[in-house]
Amino acid sequence: MSPSEGAGVTRRGLLAGAGAVVAGAVGTGMTGVAGTAVATPEPAGFGPVTIRPGDSRYENLLRGNNFRFVGRPDEIRVAGSTAQVVRAVSDAVRSGRRVAVRSGGHCFENFTADPAVRMLVDLSPMDAVEYDASRRAFAVQPGATLGHVYRRLGTGWGVTIPAGGCPEVGAGGHFAGGGYGPLSRRYGAVVDHLYAVEVVVADRDGGARAVVATREPDDPNRDLWWAHTGGGGGNFGVVTRYWLRSPEATGTEPSRLLPPAPRQMLECVVVWAWDDRMTERALSTLARNFGVWHERHSAPGSPGTGLYAILGLAHRSAGSVQLIVQADGGLPGVDDLVTELVSAVQAGTGLTPVLNERRRLPWLHATTWPGLGQPGDVFTRRYKLKAGYLRRSFTDAQLATIHRHLTNDTGGAHGGVQLIGYGGRAGAVPPGATAIAQRDVVMKAVYHALWTDEGEDAGNLTWIREFYGDVYSGTGGAPVPGEVSDGSYINYPDADLADPAWNTSGVPWHTLYYKDNYPRLQRVKARWDAGNVFRHALAVEPPA
Repeated sequence: MSPSEGAGVTRRGLLAGAGAVVAGAVGTGMTGVAGTAVATPEPAGFGPVTIRPGDSRYENLLRGNNFRFVGRPDEIRVAGSTAQVVRAVSDAVRSGRRVAVRSGGHCFENFTADPAVRMLVDLSPMDAVEYDASRRAFAVQPGATLGHVYRRLGTGWGVTIPAGGCPEVGAGGHFAGGGYGPLSRRYGAVVDHLYAVEVVVADRDGGARAVVATREPDDPNRDLWWAHTGGGGGNFGVVTRYWLRSPEATGTEPSRLLPPAPRQMLECVVVWAWDDRMTERALSTLARNFGVWHERHSAPGSPGTGLYAILGLAHRSAGSVQLIVQADGGLPGVDDLVTELVSAVQAGTGLTPVLNERRRLPWLHATTWPGLGQPGDVFTRRYKLKAGYLRRSFTDAQLATIHRHLTNDTGGAHGGVQLIGYGGRAGAVPPGATAIAQRDVVMKAVYHALWTDEGEDAGNLTWIREFYGDVYSGTGGAPVPGEVSDGSYINYPDADLADPAWNTSGVPWHTLYYKDNYPRLQRVKARWDAGNVFRHALAVEPPA
């Protein structure tokens, strides 16, 4: 699985098309239906809880998932409802304090731990997953982890979503950035099933309110829905609820409104030892074969799109290179498809696997078991990730560069690059239909360095930055859209792409992430966050 999303691991009814608004007042919500507003009491439940320095709970909630970053906000608001989020945002705006939000999952950069953030809103208690009959869609709150989402959807209705394979990823940021995982080649990105969002936005007068935006063509708030189909988290407001329903779904039977959850997951693991036989030629052939297979088997609807494969090219000091293939165990001929993929990847390498094993597991066993893959250890977990989309296999020069960096003396046992299969159904959606512009790619490449000690920061950061920069040296150290590359994925945020010291391509970071969709995202920003309340190192900027 990928280090981030679990590759690495986020809605029609009574208010459809009406642009429902929940206006913020202390302790209440205002739900608008077709131009009317009805006051409703805040539901009983958790919070709100305000935690400040000196409180015994403060240090426990201060750090995010990446221990490299530690902020020092004036307060941490732990929210349990939309009304509590409205109040928190309003308080922050009116007091002139920078606000950031986290849902409790992964965060690779310091978006929530920036020293400038004075109020951190924690949404981890908001983890409900339920069926909303009024919208014929499944409502998911942002604090729900993917493992929790899978379990509730599977147990309650026998359905699922094509999200990440890491159960500890939070739905809040995962969904807003696009979301993908083991079923995406078959069913598309998560946001291809997104019906609506509820977002707490900041008003021009310093207040805050919650807005519901749907994908209905006549919804006046539809642009806000579109911005959350891959525009990334922390840009336009605070998402407090997602509604999910497949676009082709009809009727009112919940079990038919999202993809069916597989009965079993078939997993194949192939391991090659990194010894004298893993030459530059052998490693390059493995990677090239993996890319060529995906070039040939990523057309929407083709049989190969039922397979989800990851080729893990670890640093030589890790001792091995791994191929993991996952698929719905009920797919016709799935075992033969897996065998053909493994043979194609291994062809011409001269390598013999030290392990070639496959097994079938219940779907929920495979998608909710946390495993031991958390970056770092229980004391410290520190990491840096970089990424790039691929339209085709790396060039020979790039493959030689990858081998050189995976065999140098400065790399660590927890560094490398993963090639992750994409394409398939995800490629059937036009690039402007959602905020995800990269719809004709067949793979994602994820470069990672993981370590445990603060004293190792400088060496690991230098290693991964030089590794990545050299792979893309022909395009100024960044995956500039072209014949091979197609920019990067916002859920693998990399602030270095906004730094001219590392990105010398002349292509701005926002083009790498959003391509031609960025101007539209800026227009959404201007409408819904004119005061630029929600911002971070890679935030969508208001138009000039």
